[in-house]
Amino acid sequence: MSEIKIYRIIGNYNKNHKKYLFRKEVRALKKEDALEKVLSQITSIGIYRRQINIQEVKEITFEESQDYLIRELSE
Repeated sequence: MSEIKIYRIIGNYNKNHKKYLFRKEVRALKKEDALEKVLSQITSIGIYRRQINIQEVKEITFEESQDYLIRELSE
């Protein structure tokens, strides 16, 4: 069975001529799944995928995670 990993995805997007930075932490089996989950969360607020610039996708340990819910689920 595959092990669920934690990914930190950092990027930015433009909305109404303003630049917004984001950092999301998600649990997923693969890097591609984590990226898809974050893109679907951001596009749900009315942003097109072409407006999103992903800067970094990094696998992290649960000790490095700053999201309380992810830390609790991973222990």
